[in-house]
Amino acid sequence: MNSDTVRYSDKDLAEFKELIKEKIQKAQNDLELIRSAYMNDHNNGTEDTSPTFKAFDEGSEVMSKESNSQLAIRQEKFIRDLKNALIRIENKTYGVCRVTGKLINKERLKLVPHATLSIEAKNMQ
Repeated sequence: MNSDTVRYSDKDLAEFKELIKEKIQKAQNDLELIRSAYMNDHNNGTEDTSPTFKAFDEGSEVMSKESNSQLAIRQEKFIRDLKNALIRIENKTYGVCRVTGKLINKERLKLVPHATLSIEAKNMQ
């Protein structure tokens, strides 16, 4: 490996790997919660015997179905991004800005572990 390749050390990468695995675990749990809330919404329609409550709740239920599916979609994307970050760790390209080629700040990666842009590159957009 030539010396001018910019990358995080294996030790750093191992730390990020742990962080990301934890985040994936949590994100998958959150996704399950969102999905089960969404499923429960579906069941209400057929099993709810109290029509007055039903009518009263109709508007908010439609709202929550939409926002739940939006949440689920966002959550799935987040999990995909995190899994892609794990692949970059394996390739040792993790934490390198895809625009500037410089290392992304560690603090930023701790907050946004799937980041592929440095703050610098983000500000250029």
